[in-house]
Amino acid sequence: MFRSKFSYSDSKSSYSDLLEDIETGKIESIFFYPRQREIDVLYKNGDKSKIPILYNDQLILEKATENKLDLTINNSRKEASAANSFASISLFLLFILAIVLILRSTSKLASRAFGFTKNQAKFVTIDDVETRFDDVAGVPEAAEELKEVITFLKEPKKFENLGAKFPKGVLLIGPPGTGKTLLAKAIAGESGVPFLSISASEFVELFVGVGASRVRDLFSKAKEKSPCIIFIDEIDSIGRQRGSGIGGGNDEREQTLNQLLTELDGFADNSGIIVLAATNRPDILDAALLRPGRFDRKIEVMLPDLDGRKKILSVHSLSKPLSSEVDLAYWASRTVGFSGADLANLMNESAIHCARDESKLISDLHIENALDKITIGLRSSLITSPNMKKIIAYNEVGRAIVSAVRNGIESVDKITILPRSGSIGGYTKLCPDEDVISSGLISKKLLFSKIEIALAGRAAETIVFGEGEITQCSLNDISYATNIVREMVTKYGFSIIGPISMDSDNNEMYLGDGLFRRKPLIAENTSSKIDKEIINISKISLNNSIKILKKNRVLLDKLVDILLNQETIDKKVFKLTTSKLLKV
Repeated sequence: MFRSKFSYSDSKSSYSDLLEDIETGKIESIFFYPRQREIDVLYKNGDKSKIPILYNDQLILEKATENKLDLTINNSRKEASAANSFASISLFLLFILAIVLILRSTSKLASRAFGFTKNQAKFVTIDDVETRFDDVAGVPEAAEELKEVITFLKEPKKFENLGAKFPKGVLLIGPPGTGKTLLAKAIAGESGVPFLSISASEFVELFVGVGASRVRDLFSKAKEKSPCIIFIDEIDSIGRQRGSGIGGGNDEREQTLNQLLTELDGFADNSGIIVLAATNRPDILDAALLRPGRFDRKIEVMLPDLDGRKKILSVHSLSKPLSSEVDLAYWASRTVGFSGADLANLMNESAIHCARDESKLISDLHIENALDKITIGLRSSLITSPNMKKIIAYNEVGRAIVSAVRNGIESVDKITILPRSGSIGGYTKLCPDEDVISSGLISKKLLFSKIEIALAGRAAETIVFGEGEITQCSLNDISYATNIVREMVTKYGFSIIGPISMDSDNNEMYLGDGLFRRKPLIAENTSSKIDKEIINISKISLNNSIKILKKNRVLLDKLVDILLNQETIDKKVFKLTTSKLLKV
């Protein structure tokens, strides 16, 4: 709204005075506002005044026109109209913007709703993956099997002429970290055909039918790109053994599995599609999924042997500055039971220790510290009490001596009284048996030796300090030994009770690990015999450990003295000291 820019005098004029002043020519100019009840008047003597008039007063206009005054009419209606028009246009634009935003959000929701049943698999080409079979070490047998699958895809006529058919499914089985996913990457990099990769957990959703629809969509995409490889990681999340249907419920995971079974081997022809899956829980997979015609090949990707560990260490050492004194064959012998992932972590931790010491080359000491951190944990605060150090030293040396008697001097890797996280005091590191790890077979003799070694700490305390001064330092070892004895009696038949398995676990139903678990079918009399046999074996093993340590009391005291002075006894020192004094 327009406002005059001049200030007003204090003189007041009435409406009649205004008309008279117009007639007499005293007024210089008039500023007229049609929609207001006053006007601004500029007199010839320089005075200025604001005089009230009637609303839209036409008489003033006539008088000013007759006397030829300078009349300025400010039409505020146009200004108001312009303001109203601007407000209307702004409101309209805001309305249009709101409609656009609503439509866009609605379209996103619609696209999600329509794409909800689509799988999340991604096509991988040979250019997207840098991994090749040369990069995979330690699993030569599995690699050779998978290379043959690639040959099927590249040279199908070679097999078809002999009547051989494409394997529909290949299942990679093995412990965590052994390289199953790495082998799948190598196949993606070597095959030269489209490669679809997806995790099995992506099939399962809250809504019934979504997983089955995603399976159908996955195989539909694969058919368009045939020949093609589908890789399903952690297939046990949808391939678990189906339940008995108690309660009549509808399990979404089961519907997904049923659809997968149909796609693998149903009425539809899926020639040219190879399904590659990986799991570390083959024991819980459904039998229908494992049968020939669905997963024709089951490839075990096991823990690497000595030569395999050396090759894996070599692969992960290529990008690391190793000292010339480091012998990877020696470290391969020290890492029995390590998977490929464990070995990769060992070399990575060694590089971190090297950087922490501000060294330019990774030495044996850095690898040793990394190995201790991985196997026995981080070092905690030092033990300051001499009496506590002595008790721990006798516990650890006792275990080491019994292990040397039962399994040989080479079985002891390191003894330390430096406390580690999660333990009361020190630690005796024993070398795992490579034959046991590779075969999975455990003999009765080996289990008895494990029990005697575990109870050797208590035996050493009993000999040195007496029955009344024993401590809870062997708490974890006693618990470990009791579990072994219980399995010997109830599972393996390694007791006088006989070759009978009385394991009460009942895992037939997948819901809640046995929602309706049956009562154990063991009579009270038999249960009592089991308890007596467990106690009897434990006492015999403890007495055997006491006998061994009494026979080697001189060696026991000598090793304890060395351990108290040096806090750690490595394999070389233990072998040198024990070889002269050990009595078997």
